[in-house]
Amino acid sequence: MAPGDDSRTATEGRRTMFAAERRQRILELMHANGAVSLRDIAQAVQSSEVTVRRDLRILEADGLLNRHHGGATLPGALATPPGALSREPTYAQKAQVAAAEKAAIAELAASLVEDGDAIVIGAGTTTQLFAQQLTRYAELAVVTNSLLVAQALANAPRVEVVLTGGTLRGAILALVGSAAERSLAGLRVRRAFISGNGLTPERGVSTPNMQVASVDRALAAAAEEIVVLADHTKIGVDTMVQTVPTDEIDHLVTDDAAPRDVLDELANRAVRLHVARP
Repeated sequence: MAPGDDSRTATEGRRTMFAAERRQRILELMHANGAVSLRDIAQAVQSSEVTVRRDLRILEADGLLNRHHGGATLPGALATPPGALSREPTYAQKAQVAAAEKAAIAELAASLVEDGDAIVIGAGTTTQLFAQQLTRYAELAVVTNSLLVAQALANAPRVEVVLTGGTLRGAILALVGSAAERSLAGLRVRRAFISGNGLTPERGVSTPNMQVASVDRALAAAAEEIVVLADHTKIGVDTMVQTVPTDEIDHLVTDDAAPRDVLDELANRAVRLHVARP
């Protein structure tokens, strides 16, 4: 072996190992979220987007994921890994995912609100960011079961905030249960802004928890129109309990990394799409 061959071999071995570890980490991200943007993957594996694109091409060739503009999704058979249907991420976990996309969605969703509106807002990290965009409105009435939404609007002098009753669900900092549902009975507002853990054309919005789903249904029932705020990691993902079927969704506000084929199917089912670009 010529001088220097040992070092070259060692370097090549390290590169191969690093690539394998990086691709394994990408697959772990995919299984945890169903869909991940190129930007989020690059940050998670601490590599350039050029490197990540190459990894995604290799993983797609192996049938382990599907590439799309701005990111990747798991193939249909793998899109719901074991336990995902009933696993409810905490607020802290969700706040770390697709932060830039959620902020862009929140800003775009705020354009669907007008001075003098009465609206209801559900729980979630995206709805919290959406509420932060509403402090500039006047004579706005907001009913919510989310402590985070209420906190975001607490210092807005021209926004009236009404919290539902209910039992605190600490994982998502929201009020649930029969008291929350009863406080929404008989209410009528212009629009409901809700999130969830998954959205598919076949089932609509879903969440892993029955109590959360019940309150989300009550929020939706109070509104003339239903607006769903969902970043790309939730599009095409299914979870255990249906909250709002697709034919009841009027608007979807998402980001441009969402799978195009899923968005097209939602549009075919009369959902009006609003696509934010971070």
